Amino acid sequence: MAITRWDPFREVVSLQNRMNSLFREFNENESPLTTASFVPAVDVYEDPKKVVLKLEVPGMDEKDLDIRVENNTLTVKGERKFEKDEKEENFHRIERRYGTFYRSFTLPSTVDTENVNASYTAGILKLELNKKPEAQPKQIKVNFGSQAKKEEPELVGAR
Repeated sequence: MAITRWDPFREVVSLQNRMNSLFREFNENESPLTTASFVPAVDVYEDPKKVVLKLEVPGMDEKDLDIRVENNTLTVKGERKFEKDEKEENFHRIERRYGTFYRSFTLPSTVDTENVNASYTAGILKLELNKKPEAQPKQIKVNFGSQAKKEEPELVGAR
């Protein structure tokens, strides 16, 4: 019978190698749409007639934004390009985020996807999605008192 030396860390190293392999495969298969350099902040609110989204995307041109509605999903993609500011001797710092972004939102079935308005003012992209007419609230008039009573028809020949 052969004596085998027991290494308590052999299985841990093996597990670590497997995990590293999984993470490597995950990063290689990642599509450019799932990676983003920054994620713009968004406010979403709703009123009885529409759903509104406001995205913070300052410093972007209209040509750098791609807005689509497909299968009840609103997708906003864009790219903020780096402005080269060349300074040779002065120290400067870059804190703003540059690159591509991708945001998607599942729309409720009450939204009319054919009627979307987009505007861009002061770095805010505003998307207004109108609701379908049948999804908007309807006012129902209630008759009270003497208005609600209808005159009952008299029965002919009854005494």
